[in-house]
Amino acid sequence: MAEKDPEKEKRKIKAVAKMKEIMTAYYIDAKTAEQTGKKVAWITSGGPVEPLIAMDIIPVYPENHGAMIGASKMGVDLCTKAEAMGYSSDLCSYARSDISCATVNGGPIGGLPRPDMLVCCTNICGTVLKWYEVQARYFGCPLFILDTPFCHTGFHDEMRRYVRRQLDEYIAFLESAAGRRFDYDRLKEVGRLSIEGQRLWQAVLDTAAHRPAPLSAFDAFFHLALIVTLRGQQQTIDYYRMLLAEMNERIAAGIGAVPDERYRLLWDNLPVWFRTKWLSEKFAAAGACLVADTYTSAWCGSLKYADENNFLESMAECYTRIYLNIGVDEMARMVVDMVDKYAADGLVMHSNRSCKPYSLGQYDIQRLVQERRGIPTLMIEADMVDERSFAEGPTETRIEAFMEMLKTRKAA
Repeated sequence: MAEKDPEKEKRKIKAVAKMKEIMTAYYIDAKTAEQTGKKVAWITSGGPVEPLIAMDIIPVYPENHGAMIGASKMGVDLCTKAEAMGYSSDLCSYARSDISCATVNGGPIGGLPRPDMLVCCTNICGTVLKWYEVQARYFGCPLFILDTPFCHTGFHDEMRRYVRRQLDEYIAFLESAAGRRFDYDRLKEVGRLSIEGQRLWQAVLDTAAHRPAPLSAFDAFFHLALIVTLRGQQQTIDYYRMLLAEMNERIAAGIGAVPDERYRLLWDNLPVWFRTKWLSEKFAAAGACLVADTYTSAWCGSLKYADENNFLESMAECYTRIYLNIGVDEMARMVVDMVDKYAADGLVMHSNRSCKPYSLGQYDIQRLVQERRGIPTLMIEADMVDERSFAEGPTETRIEAFMEMLKTRKAA
């Protein structure tokens, strides 16, 4: 049996084991909901989960499941099945893998538990609208659609009123689907926990502003799961307190996510789930740490609009002004702010074939970041789940050329 590398062991994040334990218990709870008398709701990743938690309805995220499918390298098989069902290969790979997975109970956990209801919020993209309609027909269950206007140039009172009215309709929908009255007092507590959890998650991400960064974006991709899946629950707060303490211990001990950190980079867009390890090792080998990313930061980006003393009223703005629902100029400003905050030397952008809202404005963002901060940028073409849209050789060549550019700039 080969001996473990002490240096590599030192850099491992201890909280990973607890995260796996929590997520395993969560999926067991969801999978046994029928036996325990609980209701299950499938909900989009950007959807307002707190009312579900307040009603003791278990939220399940097909996009999270899609990420698991990608990481397990099952995406090609499931996407191919969806295409054989008549769905275009240009459709989001999360949608394709989820739609086909439902028919065969496939994927790494044998399919998701059958939903009692579906909740779709359009703040992340338009694809979810048709995707959830497909699943509502397949499972024969009720669907609620929360429509959020696109914030091209800001958030206006008309938008607030429009979304706020729908939140009342959402609560009425949950009362009908669950067969009981909504607990507004419980929502206040869930809202407080949700906001505290998001603050703690941001504090965890902020530790990467230190040099060397105690965690990388690739670590954040993994630890993000709770703030998405179990937002508004005490165990999420307890976990992120533990993770934050570990990050601060690593800072005090001078332990970085990447040995001999020389370059600090930002990542834009969703992960390439089936190549996260390869990409992490490729950048680390060149002394580069991806210290932050727009994806994991998105779950606390609307914190400034949240009001823990009036959570229900503030939900309309919080769930409308998320990263994927704002204009390119504001996106670029946020990326520039992250360049400054994390002292980034470069920007890596994943041009994601599946996620059009995330990818369509990237060349404008790339140009604006270069104009305002003058840092090099790298564009990687891939997909989050479907490996057929990724070419390792050309990607490796681009990364090597990018790192050589950074090396030259550092030496100048």
